Amino acid sequence: METPPTNECSRAAEAIIRRHLMGETYAGKYFLPHQSDNEPVIFTVGFTRNTRSNIMSMDTLADLLEDELKDIFNAENQLLKALPKMAKKASSAKLKAAFTGHLKETEGHVQRLEKIGKTLGIRLTGKKCHAMEGLVEEGKEVIEEDGAGPVIDAALIGAAQRVEHYEMAAYGTVRGIAAQLGHDDVVKLLQQTLDEEGAADKKLTGIAEGEVLPAAGSAAGEEEK
Repeated sequence: METPPTNECSRAAEAIIRRHLMGETYAGKYFLPHQSDNEPVIFTVGFTRNTRSNIMSMDTLADLLEDELKDIFNAENQLLKALPKMAKKASSAKLKAAFTGHLKETEGHVQRLEKIGKTLGIRLTGKKCHAMEGLVEEGKEVIEEDGAGPVIDAALIGAAQRVEHYEMAAYGTVRGIAAQLGHDDVVKLLQQTLDEEGAADKKLTGIAEGEVLPAAGSAAGEEEK
């Protein structure tokens, strides 16, 4: 039997894939009308949809290190977009300055991660940090709230410190893995960022305890009168 034109087979195969793309696997025979003698041509198509296309195999510590670095890289880039909005919403001048200052630090964190990626030969893009996505969304909810300035500031600090604690845990994990693998230069870079994250967290605590929470308490007392 004469083989049907290649483009005709390709169109048929594409149609099959579109129809079955939502399934995990597909394999079967299809009948394609043959233009010259009207006899059907039977051809077999089989494919598996890889639902783990964005999930890498983790068989070694090196695999885990790569995955964790990609996660943090995306987290930091999400934070770069969120911090200016938090700074704009803040009423306290000290809190605004803290957010703005940490934005500059976060830019440095991204640059350090890029340096680490080059050192290790890792491409850091391609993964979404869903944990940071959720934390940023919580911060967005605070930004959209109306209320007394000091109370909103307290909520902003809470949202920001949840981010800091997540990042400290993430960087601590990656630093430990890098140390185990003997990447001393990478460990030093990660420690620098970890120290800055810790300092930012302490600064937010100082602003909360020294200014924002007392002001929020006074605002609540005024409303009760």
